[in-house]
Order: sequence, then C-alpha cells, then structure tokens
Amino acid sequence: MLLDLVPLWAAILALAVFMYVLLDGFDLGVGMLFALRRDGHERDLMVASVAPIWDFNETWLVLGIGGLMAVFPLAFAVVLPALYFPFLVMLLGLLFRGVAFEFREVAGPRRKLWDAGFFWGSLLATLAQGVVLGNFIQGFPVSGRNFAGTSWDWISPFALLTGLGLVAGYALQGATWLVLKTEGALQDWARRIALRCLWGVLAFIALLSVWTPLAQPRIAERWFSLPNLLYFSPVPLLTVLLAWQLARGLKRGHDLRPFLCSMGLFFLAFTGLVISLWPYIAPPSITLWDAAAAPKSQAFMLIGTLFLLPVILLYVFWSYWVFRGKVRAHHGYGM
Repeated sequence: MLLDLVPLWAAILALAVFMYVLLDGFDLGVGMLFALRRDGHERDLMVASVAPIWDFNETWLVLGIGGLMAVFPLAFAVVLPALYFPFLVMLLGLLFRGVAFEFREVAGPRRKLWDAGFFWGSLLATLAQGVVLGNFIQGFPVSGRNFAGTSWDWISPFALLTGLGLVAGYALQGATWLVLKTEGALQDWARRIALRCLWGVLAFIALLSVWTPLAQPRIAERWFSLPNLLYFSPVPLLTVLLAWQLARGLKRGHDLRPFLCSMGLFFLAFTGLVISLWPYIAPPSITLWDAAAAPKSQAFMLIGTLFLLPVILLYVFWSYWVFRGKVRAHHGYGM
C-alpha cells in the first residue's frame, strides 16, 4: 500500500503560496506606494530597496502554479477557466512591473512612462490576486469534473472586496518594509502610511470575517460549532495582539518590529483561510484527494521537489542576509 502523499503535497503548495504572498507582497506594496512620492531620489530608494530580491520572490508563484497543475490536475482544470481573466491581468501586471524595473533606469522622457508601469503593474497584479482569493472562498460551480460557470463569474462584490483588502494588506507590507530599509524623511512617511494601512487592513478583516460566514454556511459551521470555536479562537485573538504590537512599534520608532508583525498578520490570515477551506482545493465540492494525480505520479514528482525546495529556501535566506541593512543607493540595483 502506497503512502498517502496528498497531505504532504498540500503542505508544499500551501508553503509556496504563503511564501509568495509574504515575499512578493511587500515589493508589490512598495510598487503601489511608489506613486505617492514625487521626489526622484526617494523613488530611486524605494525601487532599490526591492530591486535585488523581487525576481526570485516569484519563484514561489511558479512552484505553486506548477505544483497545482502537476499534482492536482482536476483542480487546475476547474480553476483555470473560472479565473482565466484575473490570472491574465495578474501576469500582465507582473510583466509590466518587471519590465519597468529595468527600463526606468534608462535616462530620458520615457522614465515617467515606466514609473507609471511600475505602479499600475503592481496595483493590477495585487487586485487580481485578491479577486482570485475571493473566488476561492466563494467556491466554483462544478458539473461532473468540469467548471460549470462562465468566464465572468469571477466578478462579484465579495471578490472585488477581497481585491481591495489585499491592496491594503500589500501596502501595509510595503510600508513596513520601507520602515525597515530606509531612513530620514522617507522612513517617517512610511511609518505614517503603515499606520493608516493597518487601520484599513483591520477594517477589511472585520468586514470579511462577518461577510464570509454569513454567505458561506460551510465556513460558519467550521468556525462557530463546538469545540471548533475554542480550538480556533487563538487566531482572532492573536490578530488583535499583533495589530496592537505593530501600531506600538510604529509609534515608538522601531524598524524591524512593524515588518515582523505585518508578516505575522499575513500568517494568521493565511491560517484562517486554510481552516475555512480544508480539505477543499476547489470548493465547495472538490477535495484534495478528488483532484490528486495518481500516487505514483505524486511520488515521482516529490523526488525532485524534495531536492529543489531546500535549495530555494536556502537561497531566499542567503539573499536576504546578503542584502540586509539600510538601502543607500541613488538608483537601480546598487545597494
């Protein structure tokens, strides 16, 4: 009898998604905040703070989507047609943002165009990711083994609200990253923006926390039935505690604490999402086991993944260690 590898693969994909949201979230946040500063030197500092690390942050996105397609092909076949347009907008946004990183360094009148591309690419990619998240929470209509909806079902008030909520969340990540990486007037401004974003994030968390169980009885049952209510109560309690510590750290002039607390908020939000959706990978009908590839295929792909994953993790930690400290570059990729 073969070992059940589905929970392990679910953990690997969850790690990939979480690491992408955590790491690419703050540089998308910096991209969105970029438009709020007009000083050229400060804009160069903002770009330089994420320039050495933004590209490999997206390695986790490749791992997550590739793993979904290879290990859970049925879920991929349902999710892709349901969310084709949000995925397209996300990829185009990431493309424009990546090109803007390179071409904005070219002196000339077109630099303003690439600065706009950096902002709009970041904003559209974030909105699209939030819409994807909202649709996962709402679920997908399925008939047999096929998506039964239309290409426009992704447009809904709830999905658009989650898109705006993720914009606020990534902006908070970006602002706390700038608090960590910059000094002087730019850092002071980032502290003020981070505090405003925090209140926005808390408002979206509260609104979504009320809307979701009211609209989804299966999620309400998961959270509010006994003894689950007792088991899961630390999640909202820790969220309040971390938000308080984040605001306190900003007001007291700490550099690292706000960024760590914002990462903690994302971890708790992701934990709440897993609690709400488990064991469904294409809710409300397709579970991880329903969507999984053949056990031998899972085992074969796991061999390469178990070698690759530690390398990616080591590279991430090493890169952040190499580029630690305050950014002092005038422009581009210099640190």
